[in-house]
Amino acid sequence: MNPPREKAGKQYQQSKSNKEKLAAAQRQANIRIAVVVGGLLVVAAGGTLAWNAATRVDGVTSYRYVGSVHENGRVTYTENPPVGGPHHSAWFNCGVYTQPIPAEMAVHSLEHGAVWVTYRPDLPEEQRRILKQLVDGHSYTLLSPYPGLKEPVVVSAWNRQLRVNDVTDPQLAKFIAKFEQGTQAPERGAPCTGGASGA
Repeated sequence: MNPPREKAGKQYQQSKSNKEKLAAAQRQANIRIAVVVGGLLVVAAGGTLAWNAATRVDGVTSYRYVGSVHENGRVTYTENPPVGGPHHSAWFNCGVYTQPIPAEMAVHSLEHGAVWVTYRPDLPEEQRRILKQLVDGHSYTLLSPYPGLKEPVVVSAWNRQLRVNDVTDPQLAKFIAKFEQGTQAPERGAPCTGGASGA
């Protein structure tokens, strides 16, 4: 036997064995990474689905009005109450009102990111109190009676509207949470104070 050849053969086998071990270790690491990334994707997808379910508002109708169209004077709207379109150059201050407010000014408030909760004028006082509690603590909401409503309550934001038959409908709170200062408002963040008031 030739000892140097035998030694070289052992080194080659050992080197081959080390390469195989390294390749096996790399495969294991890649599998672990794939499992972790896959798990994170599943968690992210599940979280997104849960978030979407929690923020989804059932029954909302969407519209397509552009902002910044000012018309002083009376405007005839397609929707009742309106959800967008031409409006007065002055907005109506956010707050709670016991008399109807000018729709043209309320629409300007919607353009700024406000949500307008309207109710039939004949709504019982106890139910009005529930609506007042609903908007309490929200700085971009209007609450007012609105003559001619078919449903007891209609809640509107720029290009969005929800009609409900019950003041305790959970979709009302979801609507406010989603659309008050929502991305649908062309001028969200613009003031909802310092405008007109005193209905």
